Amino acid sequence: MSLIKFNNKNRLFPWNNPSLKDFLSTDAFFNDDFLAEDGLMPAMNVKEHENDFEIEFAAPGFSKEDFEVSIEDNVLHVVGEKKQEHEDKDNDYMRREFNYTAFKRSMTLPQTADLEAEVKAGYKKGILNLRIGKLETAKIAPKKVIEVM
Repeated sequence: MSLIKFNNKNRLFPWNNPSLKDFLSTDAFFNDDFLAEDGLMPAMNVKEHENDFEIEFAAPGFSKEDFEVSIEDNVLHVVGEKKQEHEDKDNDYMRREFNYTAFKRSMTLPQTADLEAEVKAGYKKGILNLRIGKLETAKIAPKKVIEVM
């Protein structure tokens, strides 16, 4: 017989429970996405370059066919959906497994994004990479050095 340590501190004093503290924290409690699972959201990087914007999503395990990328009303929508099914049949048994993973992220694009130009998208080594061009008027002018006399 093995002994199992019993911790009843959280039963007697529930305010010491870390889960309760996380629930009542201002960041989580008043968040609009209160019921959303943050673990299902891929990490995202946004970089501004001289001629375009680069947006990267970390989505390992997907294939390029699993993504739907669209722009509507100056909002970028990225949806990833992956379904896997596996079935084994034998004389005496049948085993069926399935897995379903999905996410959806949306972000408002800056007014300087050129929505009429082609958006380049690629998926390599678990990273979905999007490049959205800038309007000509919004491109960063090169640094001008002024000589002080």
